[in-house]
Amino acid sequence: MKKKVAVLMGGFSVEREVSLSSAQGVLKALEELGHVAVPIDVCRDMGKLIKSLEVHKPDVVLNILHGRWGEDGCIQGLLEMMGISYSHSGVLGSALSMNKVVARMICEINGLRLPEGQVAKLVDVCAGQVMKPPYVIKPIGEGSSVGVHIIFDEKTPLPSPEEWPFEDDVLVERYIPGREVQVAVIGGKAYGAIEIRPKGTFYDYEAKYTDGKADHLMPAPIHPDAYAQVLEWAEIAHKVLECRGVSRSDFRYDDTQGEPGTLYYLETNPQPGLTPLSLVPEIVAHTGMSYTQLVQWMVEDASCRR
Repeated sequence: MKKKVAVLMGGFSVEREVSLSSAQGVLKALEELGHVAVPIDVCRDMGKLIKSLEVHKPDVVLNILHGRWGEDGCIQGLLEMMGISYSHSGVLGSALSMNKVVARMICEINGLRLPEGQVAKLVDVCAGQVMKPPYVIKPIGEGSSVGVHIIFDEKTPLPSPEEWPFEDDVLVERYIPGREVQVAVIGGKAYGAIEIRPKGTFYDYEAKYTDGKADHLMPAPIHPDAYAQVLEWAEIAHKVLECRGVSRSDFRYDDTQGEPGTLYYLETNPQPGLTPLSLVPEIVAHTGMSYTQLVQWMVEDASCRR
């Protein structure tokens, strides 16, 4: 059945450009599928968004926003109050997943191994009062590796607390050597694991969204036991964080002492990117699902919920 689909895109987080890039692919797919696509560039004026949704009366919303306010439960709450079916996780699942500290606690309780970590003031981290290198500094509520710094040794530059654009509290994690492995979960089922080999220091924002900055190996060439475990852990994270629809979980795989190595859970993205370089479309393509079929699945999945 053909539907009128509103595509929420853009937004006002630091990931605005990523969202716009994802939305272009989604809009094209909706056109190919014969749906009526209504692109809505979301701004801070919620009255304008509400009016637009009331005027267009979409059958379903594809929420293609990324980052704060679009991926953390805020926009989901508005759609809930308006009684509009929408894609991806709901209010609770979005909020739990986007808060890295809360997601860590829930996943650890449910048996996933995590790097040593703690919440601290950035000023204390910079004063050397929290953890000895190597460690990772992360904003608690951002995605796409925005604001992430890896401190390899005492000579690695630290972010300036005076110029830090995020909250004062940060997540500090022990740096895990080895490989970057990510898993796509659709409807609660893991579709595969991909290894990312960045050509720079790590898989940062630039490496994620710049062609040629990272090599993608699908399926991830890791020990079969580790591959099975990472799929299982991604499904567990999707479930215990109350995710629905599509999610992507990120892991570190330490094989520096040989195979099979040791797996560590890092975080779960409740609305992973759908850009030309994004990992979820690449992972599902390996199983035979095209980008257009993925978008159709999202429309059908969202239509089942109200």
